[in-house]
Amino acid sequence: MNAPDLEKVAKRVVWFKTPADTLKDEKLFLAHLMTYGTLSDISTALTYFSENDFKAVLDDPPPGVFDRRSWVYWNVRYHREPVPPLPLRNIPSF
Repeated sequence: MNAPDLEKVAKRVVWFKTPADTLKDEKLFLAHLMTYGTLSDISTALTYFSENDFKAVLDDPPPGVFDRRSWVYWNVRYHREPVPPLPLRNIPSF
């Protein structure tokens, strides 16, 4: 995807990967956007991704990305109430 405006958003919300690598993983990018993005970032992304793409992230979220506030906001925005539990990262014990 060659979209300079979207690459700027990707660079800002997923600071630990290159924008090109970030945009290859749509679910990870959108989850970070939904957690760390500004309204402007989200508006930019909505020109490339559909509302259904955002909803799909809520159906299978990457664990450890969403904070509670963002998780509740996006679930309420898409009328998913009661809000399901926040996805948890499984950390194996040693």
